[in-house]
Amino acid sequence: MQTINKSDVVAVIQNFTAQDVYIHSEATSFVFVRNFRAHLTDCRIAGEGPYRVGMRFDGHGWLRMEGLTHYEVDADGRLLLAGYDDEGRMHVALELGKEPFPE
Repeated sequence: MQTINKSDVVAVIQNFTAQDVYIHSEATSFVFVRNFRAHLTDCRIAGEGPYRVGMRFDGHGWLRMEGLTHYEVDADGRLLLAGYDDEGRMHVALELGKEPFPE
């Protein structure tokens, strides 16, 4: 995983906009979503680190994640955004893919 470079992440996210995407998201132990499918119409990244990402789906609903610090694009082109605390523990994750994630 690399530290988020805002312009690099924006460029990667553009590859997912205006199409159906699959989402995996979790935050600590109280939120978990896997293979949620929606049409991504807009995505924004804000902050100076840690970052927050807002994704708009079908022109109506938003998903917003905060505290994001790192990212990677895997061999299958999926984008993983993660937030780590000061002790190196992952506390939030948001992953986008064009195909369903393994169950």
